[in-house]
Amino acid sequence: MSRSPATRQRPLSPHLTIYRPPITMTMSILHRITGGALYFGTLLLVWWLVAAATSEAYFDFVAWVFGSWIGRIVLLGYSWALTHHMLGGIRHFIWDTGAALEKHTASKLAWATLAGSLSLTLLIWIAGYAARGGF
Repeated sequence: MSRSPATRQRPLSPHLTIYRPPITMTMSILHRITGGALYFGTLLLVWWLVAAATSEAYFDFVAWVFGSWIGRIVLLGYSWALTHHMLGGIRHFIWDTGAALEKHTASKLAWATLAGSLSLTLLIWIAGYAARGGF
């Protein structure tokens, strides 16, 4: 006779140290995180615009904050979040058309999103420094 379902040994879920998250899941989580980070970055953009509309002294202060090493790191993170979230949105738009839904193709597209966001961020910062006359 078989055991009742309540007393049968149930399989254990893979532990986080064993389970390797797929790239599509990781990119989905990063897409959500970057979406949240964009709210914070937009507040920084509003702060900069308000400073530009207020006074030259206040604008110089905000420019000094953004020009400090920590300000530049925050702006680098914001620009990466913006490009990553944009490319993630394009990836989802492609999926909405019914294309690239196969597991292998979706994984390649997820890796392309990550590589593209890092590359675009680097290009944006190089172009920004070149427009300002160097590093």
